[in-house]
Amino acid sequence: MDQTKKKKSPVAAACSALGTVLLIVLAAVCVPLTVPRMFGYHIYTVISGSMEPAIPVGSLLYIQKVQPEDIREHDVIAYYGGEDGTAVITHRVVENRVLMGEFITKGDANPREDQRPVPYADFAGKVRLAIPAAGNAAQAVSSLPGKIAAACLIGAAVLLQAAGNWGRRYK
Repeated sequence: MDQTKKKKSPVAAACSALGTVLLIVLAAVCVPLTVPRMFGYHIYTVISGSMEPAIPVGSLLYIQKVQPEDIREHDVIAYYGGEDGTAVITHRVVENRVLMGEFITKGDANPREDQRPVPYADFAGKVRLAIPAAGNAAQAVSSLPGKIAAACLIGAAVLLQAAGNWGRRYK
């Protein structure tokens, strides 16, 4: 057996392990926010209760662009609306008027259908997945303080890995 091989100190092992755990946690948070985008999904956070209880406030939505003609009654869609036309609204389709190129929609929590039909031109896509409460975490991570915290975690993980390697060499 090689007598020159040095045994790793417990502190070095703990530093390496903690650094690895930090990187795994960071990847677990970032992968669901980045990888789906490579496959054509758009990601939004629900900020109003119009679709509760099916889609609660704070849910993370994965929206996929599909042909508007393929949308069926009861599908949940996302579309651009609001006063400035930039807000993303998520409602259920009551009727798809293909010949007129518009949807009649309704929020599940709303008593009546929406007043204005949604033209196909405002259609963003079909909701494929809604993860309750994950939208709040996504917003926190994608904010400037969240990005700074992620960078700090990466830096801490690198330093912990370096400390673990240093501790192994100089024990």
